[in-house]
Amino acid sequence: MYLPPHDPHVDDPMRFKPLFRIHLMERKSATVECMYGHKGPHNGHIQIVKKDEFSTKCNQTDHHRMSGGRQEEFRTWLREEWGRTLEDIFHEHMQELILMKFIYTSQYDNCLTYRRIYLPPSSPEDLIQPGLFKGTYGSHGLEIVMLSFHGRKAKGTKITGDPNIPAGQQTVEIDLAHPLQLPDIENLRDFSELSRLVLEVQEQVRREEQEQEEEEHSQQAASQPASPVRGEGAEGEETAAGAEGMTQDKAPASQPFVLPMGVISRNDDYPRTCRICFYGTGLIAGHGFTSPERTPGVFVLFDDDRFGFIWLELKSFSLYSRIKVSFQNAQAPSREAFDEMLKNIQSLAT
Repeated sequence: MYLPPHDPHVDDPMRFKPLFRIHLMERKSATVECMYGHKGPHNGHIQIVKKDEFSTKCNQTDHHRMSGGRQEEFRTWLREEWGRTLEDIFHEHMQELILMKFIYTSQYDNCLTYRRIYLPPSSPEDLIQPGLFKGTYGSHGLEIVMLSFHGRKAKGTKITGDPNIPAGQQTVEIDLAHPLQLPDIENLRDFSELSRLVLEVQEQVRREEQEQEEEEHSQQAASQPASPVRGEGAEGEETAAGAEGMTQDKAPASQPFVLPMGVISRNDDYPRTCRICFYGTGLIAGHGFTSPERTPGVFVLFDDDRFGFIWLELKSFSLYSRIKVSFQNAQAPSREAFDEMLKNIQSLAT
């Protein structure tokens, strides 16, 4: 298991924790050992479910328990996962979220299902190299997000989740057709000024989507084949022109950047210059993924390995840093295979 560094240190390396091991014996037999818990390896079981999927089961779950009961287990988990003690966490809401996360994760420690995840394919037109990133999510701590490019859109898909937004959901979507020109540094400190700019673009996007729907309806009513300008096949062509310009501007002169007053950030060590910003939306929801909705925000590209997202409605900022672990045999065999994988993990989450 690859664990993110302790919150909020997104630039620190990932941590590694073995979960099971297989001993290959003579005559094609093997033994499986569960590595979970603090009492050493113990008897386990592996089952191949289907292609690209398998399950592990612990046969001695008493090895996962501690003599001090759930309270000791929670304190140990908190120290290992978060690098903190319970006394360090004063905020009552944060205590509640962390406890929920512990309950969710620990109740499945005896039986886990693994599914293959492909790394996103890349192309020369991409804004930066796609891949996996560590991101700050307020009181939820650090989570893993996969950044992938899809024509005029970029998507951030949660690989790890929390009690509000589960893994597999699209946490942020970046509209690469709508770059944002930030105000000068003094005006940028004014949250209302940034909010005004973003909401203007949101209204522009809404109008464009409405016009596109009306055009498609009129084409259908006239029984004419849909114009390829708006179709999936044309998206690549349309993007190629836009992306070509973007490639030329991929390394523009950096501009000063500072978070507006009132925007909360877990990590104040964010870069003070950025390359380019885009309009985007972020997914928020209540506990248990209740009442999910996409809300406006700002995608901020700092450099090849770091970006940020300002959640306008939450008045909060997430900072993301690239995971530089080299994963073997993780490339998708095709773009279609990657897109299919994204659909599958999202359907599992819902």
